[in-house]
Amino acid sequence: MPAVGTASPVRVLVVDDEAELRALLQRYLQDQGLQVRALPDTSALEKLLARERFDVLVLDVMMPGEDGLAACRRLRAQGETIPIVMLTARGDPVDRIIGLEMGADDYLPKPFNPRELLARIQAQVRRQQLLGAHVGGVPEDAEVRFGPFVLHLGAQRLTRGDEELALSSSEFALLRALCAHPNRPLGRDRLIELAHGRDHDVTDRSVDVQVMRLRKLIEPEPGKPRYLRTVWGVGYVFVPGGEAP
Repeated sequence: MPAVGTASPVRVLVVDDEAELRALLQRYLQDQGLQVRALPDTSALEKLLARERFDVLVLDVMMPGEDGLAACRRLRAQGETIPIVMLTARGDPVDRIIGLEMGADDYLPKPFNPRELLARIQAQVRRQQLLGAHVGGVPEDAEVRFGPFVLHLGAQRLTRGDEELALSSSEFALLRALCAHPNRPLGRDRLIELAHGRDHDVTDRSVDVQVMRLRKLIEPEPGKPRYLRTVWGVGYVFVPGGEAP
């Protein structure tokens, strides 16, 4: 299967301590036309990410040593924006929410059909391409300012003064969608479409979790949001002035 809408093959990094599953995924994804590297743990993860370009990171949650959640949180804290699909043997919805709170973009419980993982990877690549289309032609210095924050559209970064705030690619996409429609209430379905495209498998709850994480980053009092407000019965609205409700 050819890469999704791109001339170069999709590059995937798989990190899982189960040798049999790691080999199966590597073989299956390569058979579908993807380029795949695989690691048994996170010890060499950062060096490999710094040395090579990857489109998607597939990261197991339960591993000896540093687990996937800790690795995801650390990567996001360092400003790494690669889309991350978490794998877990635990199907508890709470685990999915925790993964999203750590900065993951998607979450797939084991056991799963490799074809489903391929679909999740392709969805992440499509969303990245959609983001690129949205910012295509946008100058590197194009920005949205609100309060002490600057959302750099071309560079896909959020800063406060000299500090860069870590955002996952999904969180950037959601914040950009909200900022593009200031003072306009948007329903969750509309936000999913604006941020991820029509065919992306994102739930309303995932949007809520990402808004909650964004509020922790930008709101002086996350429990009393000024910039990202809830509109009951509708969804959310971005208020660039941050006036007190």
